[in-house]
Amino acid sequence: MTRQTIYALSSGGLPSGVAVVRISGPATAAALQHLIGTLPSPRQASLRTIRNRNGDPIDSGLILFFPSPASFTGEDCAELQIHGGRAVVQSLLQCLSEIPGLRLAVEGEFSRRAFENGKLDLIEIEGLADLIAAETEMQRRLAVEHSSGHLSKLYDSWAERLTRCRALIEAELDFADEDDVPGSVSDQVWAEVNRLQSEISAHLANADAGEIIRDGFKVVIAGAPNAGKSSLMNALAQRDVAIVTDIAGTTRDVLQVDLDIGGFLVKLYDTAGLRETEERVEREGIRRAENLVAQADLVLYLHDQSSGLGAEHAVSGDARVNIGTKADLAVASDAFDVSISVQTGEGLDELRVLIGDRIARTVRPESLALPSRLRHKDSLAECLRAIGIALSAGELDLRAEELRVAANALGRITGRVDVENLLDVIFSEFCIGK
Repeated sequence: MTRQTIYALSSGGLPSGVAVVRISGPATAAALQHLIGTLPSPRQASLRTIRNRNGDPIDSGLILFFPSPASFTGEDCAELQIHGGRAVVQSLLQCLSEIPGLRLAVEGEFSRRAFENGKLDLIEIEGLADLIAAETEMQRRLAVEHSSGHLSKLYDSWAERLTRCRALIEAELDFADEDDVPGSVSDQVWAEVNRLQSEISAHLANADAGEIIRDGFKVVIAGAPNAGKSSLMNALAQRDVAIVTDIAGTTRDVLQVDLDIGGFLVKLYDTAGLRETEERVEREGIRRAENLVAQADLVLYLHDQSSGLGAEHAVSGDARVNIGTKADLAVASDAFDVSISVQTGEGLDELRVLIGDRIARTVRPESLALPSRLRHKDSLAECLRAIGIALSAGELDLRAEELRVAANALGRITGRVDVENLLDVIFSEFCIGK
């Protein structure tokens, strides 16, 4: 069955200076001829007048035509760059809807076709989505690493090495009588598998760093009521996010705001004051605060210095730092990691540096070729589990099967699971069946 040709606005919200409408599918060339008369030269921008079915002009714009397979989707593809007024774009989309064989694309359909036609793998598609959504410099850099295929190349190289090991084992099992098959290859195979296990384990250990870069470093502000939590959130956000009063227990629910610190996304949470209470709503807020503290990458535990609190009230834990608040109302003290005053700004720059240093200590990858999604972690863990069984199993055919499972787990990450390439390796390297 002939695949339908799809179209959509690809350039975001309107109005805008320029709007880009994308078309992809077998009827792309016919659609362009319907709109502009003759096809432009492939991959060359051409200024044309776009007309409706009555010959009335819709707009003038740059038209680009990308014949298959040299296009984003691998199909015939076109981009129409027009003025970004709502009426202009709507008129063009209406005109496209009237052309036989064309329909409006569903969400993600252009990328789906790029994957199905081998133009992008799953990691590259996820990286492209992350690049569009990136709000910080580190998110952008991670997304570029993924969308450019660097992470995919790493996983493909591991899968190829596993395939080579399997090919050697299969040859020893099934073709031991052939003169051109080497003798025992166990030593070189299992030494290579051990190296792979170490490399993949080290890579998986950086998964938390990838998730932090992509999803954000969770910083929770905690402490007793009236310790200055909401005031600190407003000061760090540089706007009024939380309500601030001198009434204890004002904050009942969790409030959250995104910050950019050192190029990293920081998710900052303000929580209910921690204390014993019988008030039902406040107690629920405290329960939520305690749950969030347990999940945080960093907890800023606030202490009201004006009440005379000292180091004896500090909380311990690698993810916790003790912040003395209301420094303008208290005698200077070195009992806390940082002393701050939201009224004077004292210590706020130091606190931002502290948060940035904690992120840098937590996220220390040598490169940004990092797993950043749960499905990446799960497949890598499955790969390592299978390799571990292969290294410890006794029977050679069982060990070979576990290496197949390990390679397939890697293939699921990129979406390239190819069981046929094992035969290609066997016949090309060992000349079996000549």
